[in-house]
Amino acid sequence: MLKGRKIIVTGGAGFIGSAVVRTLLADGAEVVNLDKLTYAGNLESLASAASNPRHSFFQLDICDRAGVTQLLNSQKPDAIIHLAAESHVDRSIDGPATFVQTNIVGTSVLLEAALEYWRGLDPARQSRFRFHHVSTDEVYGSLKSEGLFSEESRYSPNSPYAASKASSDHLVRAWYHTYSFPVVLTNCSNNYGPYQFPEKLIPLVIVRGLAGKPLPVYGKGENVRDWLYVEDHARALVAVLQHGRIGEVYNIGGNAERRNIDVVAAICALMDDMLPDSPHRPHHDLIAFVPDRPGHDLRYAIDATKLRNELGWAPLESFESGLEKTVTWYLNNRNWWERVLSGAYRTERLGLAIA
Repeated sequence: MLKGRKIIVTGGAGFIGSAVVRTLLADGAEVVNLDKLTYAGNLESLASAASNPRHSFFQLDICDRAGVTQLLNSQKPDAIIHLAAESHVDRSIDGPATFVQTNIVGTSVLLEAALEYWRGLDPARQSRFRFHHVSTDEVYGSLKSEGLFSEESRYSPNSPYAASKASSDHLVRAWYHTYSFPVVLTNCSNNYGPYQFPEKLIPLVIVRGLAGKPLPVYGKGENVRDWLYVEDHARALVAVLQHGRIGEVYNIGGNAERRNIDVVAAICALMDDMLPDSPHRPHHDLIAFVPDRPGHDLRYAIDATKLRNELGWAPLESFESGLEKTVTWYLNNRNWWERVLSGAYRTERLGLAIA
């Protein structure tokens, strides 16, 4: 249990961050939520935490060194879970500079401020402090039809997003080796679930399917991803924060590899069942194959054996159960995603600027 521990969560108003905040609060922790509130950050994802006295929110950019330092010194956290990042591959193709600034520079600023704060703690609090950096399997590049990414896999990022996350991973590792700063790192597979911004594949298909719009699938839909339900991911992050070994990397996967076309088809089948009166049935007829994006990795798949053996974590949701929960949530929470969607993003196709 984390009762009595104060934890800063960067990016805590985002998709994964809000799930982590909810999980930490349920586990008894005090949560300091730091988020810049970009297009993908939404405090409505934390409605259940709004009245919780153990949750506080600060709108702050992780690139703001003075602001981050002041927050650390005033809040005096026992740990930091660093999730704040630009995360959409297509957006990184169209505008890589933002990803460099947030994911690399922002992580560097946060590390510098956190190291200074940690050095000022008494020895007992220093020994308990953790900096947990949350990253992605995309840093490893692309797999062929067989094999899995392990913690020992060679880094080979192929998109500006993946390169920016790989850079931030290396910075965190350097702070551990150079300064003995107590870090843990995790690399996860594709997340899905409630409160995900509708630019990612699963919510995009649901939202467009409800409107009877074409469901864009890159290439022939043969690209494979390992899918991880967001609440399972949040549980894993808390487990690593509490029990992970300092300086170690833990890969988190859902053991649910699916081709993109099969994911879209499964969503269409669920929507057909859940919406028997929809004029857009069968939703499968809305699928539209579109030109592939530049540098599209063929396959990602995670080997989570280390996490399972050392910390006893395993996903609770299968892909089928998690997907049904996700589709149900979007159907029942139309008000949430309708407010989220704005003129800046209308489920348009991104990632073609260089193609």
